[in-house]
Amino acid sequence: MRVLGIVSETHDSGIALVRDGVPELVLEEERFDRIKHTKAFPARSLTVAFRELGLTLTDVDAIALPWNTSLLRRQALYALMRRFPRSLNLMHARAHQPQRNQILLLPHYIRRGLRRELNAHRFPPIVEVGHHDSHAAAFFVSPFDRALVLVMDGYGDDASTSVYVGQDTRLERVWKTGIFNSLGLVYTFVTEHLGFEGFGDEGKVMALAAYGSEHLVPMFRDVIKPSSDGGYAIDMSYFSYDAYGQIRPMREKFLRIFGPPRRRGDQLSQRHKDLARALQVVTEEIILHLVRSFVTKYETRQLVLVGGVALNCVANARILAETDIERLWVPPCASDTGAPLGAALWHTHRTLGLPRVHVLRHAYYGTAYDAKAVERALAAAGLAAEAMPNAALVGRVARDLAEGRIVGWFQGRFEMGPRALGNRSILADPRTPEMRERINRLIKKREEFRPFAPAVPLERAREFFEISQPDPFMTLAPPVHPDKRELLPAAVHVDGTGRIQTVEQEDNPLYHALLTEFGRITGVPILINTSFNEQEPIVTTPEEAIACFKRTEMDVLVLGNAYVSRHQRAASPLSGDDVSRSSGKVRALRRPQTDDGTVGR
Repeated sequence: MRVLGIVSETHDSGIALVRDGVPELVLEEERFDRIKHTKAFPARSLTVAFRELGLTLTDVDAIALPWNTSLLRRQALYALMRRFPRSLNLMHARAHQPQRNQILLLPHYIRRGLRRELNAHRFPPIVEVGHHDSHAAAFFVSPFDRALVLVMDGYGDDASTSVYVGQDTRLERVWKTGIFNSLGLVYTFVTEHLGFEGFGDEGKVMALAAYGSEHLVPMFRDVIKPSSDGGYAIDMSYFSYDAYGQIRPMREKFLRIFGPPRRRGDQLSQRHKDLARALQVVTEEIILHLVRSFVTKYETRQLVLVGGVALNCVANARILAETDIERLWVPPCASDTGAPLGAALWHTHRTLGLPRVHVLRHAYYGTAYDAKAVERALAAAGLAAEAMPNAALVGRVARDLAEGRIVGWFQGRFEMGPRALGNRSILADPRTPEMRERINRLIKKREEFRPFAPAVPLERAREFFEISQPDPFMTLAPPVHPDKRELLPAAVHVDGTGRIQTVEQEDNPLYHALLTEFGRITGVPILINTSFNEQEPIVTTPEEAIACFKRTEMDVLVLGNAYVSRHQRAASPLSGDDVSRSSGKVRALRRPQTDDGTVGR
């Protein structure tokens, strides 16, 4: 049974192919069309996936969409009737609408796109899965047999927050709150109020919150209040978005108490930081209230957290520290990037009842590029490179990192979801505070308050972080042990936390080996890991990695087993050659056997 999950006409369009409950490929269209959070039909993703797997549409048994459009149309009609005539803005694709109105006719647009891109005239059955059902279906690839599942996002087709109980192949919703009573939308609209991009920059506000004071927190507790049923209630006297997005979502009451909006590019004031702090603190309090209430009611100590709000790693760490939850699991594609995968999983397990056979241990479900593709890209760019086996590569790069060089690290299949997790990463030494400023200013070209994620071998994580479980997907920001903070100042946020990634040898042997070797050299088995990009989607191809390397100030580029350096250095024991990009000539890549006996990568 092969199911194609697919979505377009909404932010983060993409596809997932799932065979008998096992993901084959999960692709976001932004990685190919290079537009962040693209809404375009995932034509490139389909082409790449079907070519790579050698498929046609006749090899697909069902197509699953992560939206129930009949529910959406019902909600839209209700909004029009309730708020007429102000709700007529529903007819326009304006700012503050996370979905364009084409989503109401999603099956039509999917059929039209498949017909155009795949020359398809007959289609397998197209099934519509509820949006929150699609998010919740991450449970089916979680490590739990039974768990509470909490879905929180901007809004779905009939809810903004939902609670499910999952056991084996059963997954039942037991509570929900309405579309406009949305913790996620409040976070997004305050993000925009602070001059950032809604539906994309919420993580910036989470980081900014650590620089604020708490004097606005009491006032913001009036905006979102816990309710007796275990949920919460948004005070809509502060907002005017309850007809699918007004032009100005903040009412005069919000502006009077919390100040006017910041124009993008204006300097951040202390008031902006304080508002970010108030938003983050109250969001954390509401999430803790939800978890405590439903954990008690349904007597489970395992939690799956999904939806865009699940990317709030500071709140997630507090769940583990301050509730009865013993194990928390957040998938790497918790936001809408994972909706196609979830829709395919729901149809496979919940609708068809197929048994669960797979646990999602890593995020590497994108496409890979072999050594020949790397060699062609290097030749076209005029870069000199040296190929070396894994052991020599790990030793060379670990020494580079220990000497303060910044490394672009491109390996294997790229990651699904918004985080680079060791296959499309920029890596650096966390031991000097200047490194964070250097990467932010010279490579990422982003705000100076943005922190970086520390990656650490799982077996060494507890030495440095207050963490009791693995976190391979950068979904927790636990405190760094106070006596360890001075060892990795570039990886510790101003509040003493680090958005950790734990790495297991089984899941990514080369990345684990690099962390281990860096630890052997320096005594600190931790590297800064940030996404391989510069104001763009994470790089996908060798050509994109090379272009990013050339226009930024990275020192070293590693593409599979190919090593490129901006700097002259001593002869390599492997080859006796210098490695330099200054000659303008491309030395043919010698491809010696790697440690596992294969050639190249």
